[in-house]
Amino acid sequence: MSTINRQIRLAARPVGEPRPTDWEHVEEPAGQPGDGEILVQVLCLSIDPAMRGWMNAGRSYIPPVEIGEVMRAGAVGRVVASRHSGFAVGDHVSGTFGVQEYCVSDGRGVTKVDPAAAPLPTYLGTLGMSGLTAYFGLIEVGRPEPGQTVVVSGAAGAVGSVVGQIAKILGCRVIGIAGGEAKCRMVVDEFGFDAAIDYQSEDVRKALREHAPDGVDVYFDNVGGEVLDAVLLRLARGARIVVCGAISQYNSTKPQGPANYLSLLVNRASMTGIVVFDWADRYAEGIAQMAAWRAEGRLKSLEDVVSGSVTEFPDTLMRLFRGDNRGKLVLKIAD
Repeated sequence: MSTINRQIRLAARPVGEPRPTDWEHVEEPAGQPGDGEILVQVLCLSIDPAMRGWMNAGRSYIPPVEIGEVMRAGAVGRVVASRHSGFAVGDHVSGTFGVQEYCVSDGRGVTKVDPAAAPLPTYLGTLGMSGLTAYFGLIEVGRPEPGQTVVVSGAAGAVGSVVGQIAKILGCRVIGIAGGEAKCRMVVDEFGFDAAIDYQSEDVRKALREHAPDGVDVYFDNVGGEVLDAVLLRLARGARIVVCGAISQYNSTKPQGPANYLSLLVNRASMTGIVVFDWADRYAEGIAQMAAWRAEGRLKSLEDVVSGSVTEFPDTLMRLFRGDNRGKLVLKIAD
């Protein structure tokens, strides 16, 4: 009997928050690998804010997911059939396998991972795209120097938590912005930030004056909106803003752009967008360094793993926009 492959496909382009009718649940036989191909059983799916942007039509840094296509997703899995000389049955691998239980791949963009060295979900977080985004975005664009003040929004999330820890390793003072007392406590106690600001209960502008009296040298932005505007008013001379994401705006039908952007002029500051793919030829370098920091106990990884089936992807995705996750959100669909 053929193995059944359950998939989640994009049925409609969302307006505002994705709805159940924006998804199509499909069952079909799992494909079989041809020459030079592998069949991967997907074990864990990466759940990322960027997914919301991939659902929209229009020009972006990556083509949109088309209507009727399997939803794009990074994942880790196990090779269950191989006709590829570079992969053997039983290898654990990471790649863009999509929201489905099985994927046939020609091996391009697929990387072997070692479950003995780190748990598989970590290869979707700190030792995966989230960690690489933090590493290259902060070091190459933020260019922090010892003693400077680094502010990170979304500080309890997959990217923000790693950004703050790397900034501490580099000798910076680090302030995290997160939602809720529990997340702020975790940012300081677990990840070692110097301070945390709860945007849900505090006046962010006032808190920044207290925690960054000399201004913000580097701001790593994951949320946009009002938080970005507040930080813009506290920039130091020559500050660098790293634009990684704007999760507060992704489901808005009337996105809010920065009102205080002239602070860039006044402070001779810069605001630069980043896409991790631009450092693809250096991924091994970034992973090696973060793995070394992790082995030394200087870099902690946190994965928020939801166990279930592939059919639970739509509900799990919405956890990101409710702020329910802590660290890297992963949907585990098989052992």
